[in-house]
Amino acid sequence: MTVHNRLKSCRHQHEMSQKEFAEYIGVNQSQYNRYERNTHQPTLEIAIRISDKLGMTVNDIFYLKD
Repeated sequence: MTVHNRLKSCRHQHEMSQKEFAEYIGVNQSQYNRYERNTHQPTLEIAIRISDKLGMTVNDIFYLKD
């Protein structure tokens, strides 16, 4: 199983560019891009910070997929 995320759909719901969304959630754009493309995973601390900022649970944003 691998961890996937719904960051791109969250970003689209907020109608933001990657740069704007990265600033909004408090990470740099290149790091956010890696999260959105699922080539890197955020630390638990960053995942919690993102979920708090978006008003969602971590499980709403990040999920396991076979």
